[in-house]
Amino acid sequence: MPSSAFYALIAGAGAGTGTAVALRFAQAYPVVLLARSASSYAPAVDAVRAAGGAAIGIVADASDPAAVDAAFERIARELPGARLAAAVYNAFAGFAVKPFLELRPEDLTTNLATGVHGLFFFAQKTLPQLLAAAPTAPHPPTLIVTGATASLRGSARFASIAAAKFGQRGLTQSLAREFGPRGVHVAYAIVDGGIDTPGAKGVVMNNGVEDGKIRPEAIADNYWHLHTQHRSAFTQELDLRPFVEKF
Repeated sequence: MPSSAFYALIAGAGAGTGTAVALRFAQAYPVVLLARSASSYAPAVDAVRAAGGAAIGIVADASDPAAVDAAFERIARELPGARLAAAVYNAFAGFAVKPFLELRPEDLTTNLATGVHGLFFFAQKTLPQLLAAAPTAPHPPTLIVTGATASLRGSARFASIAAAKFGQRGLTQSLAREFGPRGVHVAYAIVDGGIDTPGAKGVVMNNGVEDGKIRPEAIADNYWHLHTQHRSAFTQELDLRPFVEKF
C-alpha cells in the first residue's frame, strides 16, 4: 500500500501517458490527477484503484490560475499533512496543423496558454511544496515536464505548437538551474514520436513496425527513473523515441 506521507501530482491525466504515469507513481504514493474534465481522469483513477493504489481526480484547467488555486486547496483538504514528492506537467491542449497563413491568433493563444502559462502556474504552486519536501523525501522531489518533437524543431505547419513547446523548454531549463541547487530535480522529457494511445490505434507510424509507437508504460518508467535519480547525477533533459524513429 503506498505511503500517505507523500503524494504525486499529474496535470494532464488522460489516456496514454497520464494514465501510465499515474499507475507507475501510484506504486509508491497516492496520486492526484488533474484534467479539464472528469471523463479524462476517471479511467486513470479507476485503474489506479483497481491496482491497489490511491487516487484522487480533480477537474482543473491548467491554463486557468483560479482553477489551479482551487485544485491545490482541495488537495490540502483531501491529503492533510502530505508532502509533494513528484509533480508531472503533462497538460496538452491539442494544436492546429495548418499553413502558417491560415493560423488564427487564438490558435497560438491556446497553445501558449496551456504549454507556457499553464506550466508557469503549475510550477509556482508545486515548487514551494517540492522545496519543503526536500529534507525528508525518499527521493529528490521532482518536477517533470512532457515535451515533444516540436520542442526541438519547428516543422512546417506546426508553428503554434512549436512556439509553445520552445517556450516551455526554456522555462524548464531556467527552473532546473534555479531549483536544482536547492534539492529539486527539474527535468524535461522530449517525447519524439507517436505515442501508442487508444486514440492512435488506427494510425500507422514508422511503417507499422512493432514498437514503432512509444508505449506509455515505457514513458512512465523513464519518468520514475528521473524521479529516483541520485542528486549527484540529475538528468535535466531526456529524449525518448522508438528505435526506428528518424531524428
